[in-house]
Amino acid sequence: MTHSPQALRALLDEHGLEPRRALGQNFVVDPNTVRRIAKLAVVGEGDPVVEIGPGLGSLTLALTELGADVVAVEKDRDLAPVLAGIVEPLGARVVQADALEVDWDEILAGRSAWTLVANLPYNVATTLVLDLLAEVPAIETMLVMVQREAGERLAAAPGDKAIGIPSMLVAYHGTAEVVGKVPATVFHPQPKVESVLVRIERHAEPPVDQPLEAIDPLLRAAYGQRRKMLRRSLNGLLDEAAITDAGVDPTARPETLGLDEWARLAAQLAR
Repeated sequence: MTHSPQALRALLDEHGLEPRRALGQNFVVDPNTVRRIAKLAVVGEGDPVVEIGPGLGSLTLALTELGADVVAVEKDRDLAPVLAGIVEPLGARVVQADALEVDWDEILAGRSAWTLVANLPYNVATTLVLDLLAEVPAIETMLVMVQREAGERLAAAPGDKAIGIPSMLVAYHGTAEVVGKVPATVFHPQPKVESVLVRIERHAEPPVDQPLEAIDPLLRAAYGQRRKMLRRSLNGLLDEAAITDAGVDPTARPETLGLDEWARLAAQLAR
């Protein structure tokens, strides 16, 4: 049984709690929405799931209904014990910690191939996703709810208006797609922005033969001056001839390039 709007507000009142804007807390109060998210996560009996920012457990409850083995990481010290009282009797485990600082090896020890399912705080969503992709290979699949603009950046492909450095960093680690929209009306309090669901599947191996450390300076140089042609924005790293030798048009702008092109440019830079 997941929280109705009335039940969630009653829980907040009972424990003297209010959503904290500083922590980006917008609680989902629609049972149909959290069940939809849980089903999109494609998890079932005994599957290890980690949730970040569970709040009062609306999504946690939907995941436990499916039989998932959930570890819920909650930063709010006041809210975490209330959450534990709700979801731990159903088999979930609550960890009071900041997801940006926690020891993930310790939390995820003993199980492999984790799925992240989370309504991420808008203010740290992109940072969290990129950090987890880079540093926590045990999380193989993500289904995250984020602000629409952030979700579009994470999943953007070459030529998309939203493409940027986060898009390329995600593409290095996995494949991403926007798989659903979530209206503001299902949250308490209601945010002033739209939300989307993004699914990310981690690559078994990087899809290019250049390390991310070699690609990163090129991305930062080009997207730091994204309105300029590559022959201008990459000046100082690669000359026009080297860009051409990589099979890339020197007059192109960064948003038209895919990961393969950035890898070829990185190979030129390494020469």
